[in-house]
Amino acid sequence: MNTTATALRFDRSRFRDVLGRFCTGVTIISAMHEGTPVGFSCQSFSSLSLEPPLVSFAVAATSTTGPRIEEAGAFCATVLGAGQAELCRRFGRSGADKFAGVAWNSAEVTGSPRLAGGLAWVDCRIETVVPAGDHRIVVGRVMDLSAPENAEDTGPLLYYRGGFLDAQPGPRAVPGPAAA
Repeated sequence: MNTTATALRFDRSRFRDVLGRFCTGVTIISAMHEGTPVGFSCQSFSSLSLEPPLVSFAVAATSTTGPRIEEAGAFCATVLGAGQAELCRRFGRSGADKFAGVAWNSAEVTGSPRLAGGLAWVDCRIETVVPAGDHRIVVGRVMDLSAPENAEDTGPLLYYRGGFLDAQPGPRAVPGPAAA
């Protein structure tokens, strides 16, 4: 593939604009690194395989949190609900103690932080990490997961075109064909 020709067809701004039209859910990816909780906001979390049960997420190669999660060897993805945009913003910032004042408990299998108030959580051990452009793709084997029945289902927090959308729960969508 001729990367020079591709670069002439679009720039980073257009790339972000076009791909930003794909709405995603938002998670907090967290782990325990040397006895300290670490984490970051992530909209690239995805189901990868049913057999074996695998998920993936992408993290910027420049991230300081990504390597800590990789060193931990495990992570928990907490799926954020509507109304948790401020929590997402907090975990999207660099520097400060992101966990200060945030309620969480340890996942039973890996010990990774599970944030309170999420719609669901997925506890994983890291299977592999693949360099991919300016990111790293982390593949995790699912060890445990739950969508707490006692949690208030306010609908998911969605990310679209650089901002958040709150999707309110309503009639369930009609199941469509499985994604390829």
